[in-house]
Amino acid sequence: MVFDPSVKLNSGNSIPVLGLGVYLTPKDVADSIVQKALDLGYRHVDTATYYKNEQDVADAIGAWLKKNPTVKREEIFYTTKVFDTDHGYEATKKLIATSLEKAKAIDYIDLFLVHSPQSDYEKRHGTWLALQEAVESGKVKNIGVSNYGIKHLKELLAYPDLKIKPAVNQIELHPWLSREELVKYLKDEGIAVEAYSPLARGQRINDPALEEFAKKYGKTNAQILIAWSLAKGFIPLPKTVTVSRLRTNLESLNFKLSDEDIKKLDSLDEYGVTGWDPTVYPLDNEKIGGK
Repeated sequence: MVFDPSVKLNSGNSIPVLGLGVYLTPKDVADSIVQKALDLGYRHVDTATYYKNEQDVADAIGAWLKKNPTVKREEIFYTTKVFDTDHGYEATKKLIATSLEKAKAIDYIDLFLVHSPQSDYEKRHGTWLALQEAVESGKVKNIGVSNYGIKHLKELLAYPDLKIKPAVNQIELHPWLSREELVKYLKDEGIAVEAYSPLARGQRINDPALEEFAKKYGKTNAQILIAWSLAKGFIPLPKTVTVSRLRTNLESLNFKLSDEDIKKLDSLDEYGVTGWDPTVYPLDNEKIGGK
């Protein structure tokens, strides 16, 4: 049974509201965990060139579709990303071709993101032009960004040759890092918000507040975090290589937190970045560390 509902992007295409993140999932694990996730009902997998497992993920989806002919390719949502070292028009065109070759088992890429803004205006601009052309070719269905702050988004939206707005901005989000100003800006611009590290990389998984809510709802601490993300209108991408957690993470779609409890979780916000934070990366005319 498929539990994963979808929402519409500004491109007109649909995206499942819960995805499987495969950040640095080893090649020998990616195939089995992706196919098991699809068995359970996941229809959204998020990878990147930086993760070194694009081919394994795409091949796993392709193999699963062959074993499940009643499921159409259009029902699966596959995301990858252009890393900073491949920014620039020519470099990104080459990278897109390579990623499409790796994804030949599934024919096309549903979403291609700029992994972060960490380059310069010329390179970011060139990358976006290459991504727009990829959409025009039909082999990439949607494009967006990741780790972009408001200033980076404003720069992109001001490109003189902008044809396609970002469909998505994928950023780290959880109750300790709610990024309210950025999230409001994205929603005002009609850009979907994807939440990576929605479990805060496990660093706060035993927080007393989570324990309290888990007990109240009869759920796991991780399920409370995913339910919070869903309640905020985000598209969470929890990563796991544990089959039992695949199931429980997906089951987070089956209950809702009360408005009061959402506000209590909101109050935990402390700009608690658990990894990197390129949303504050300076534009060309700013000093390092500028915001």
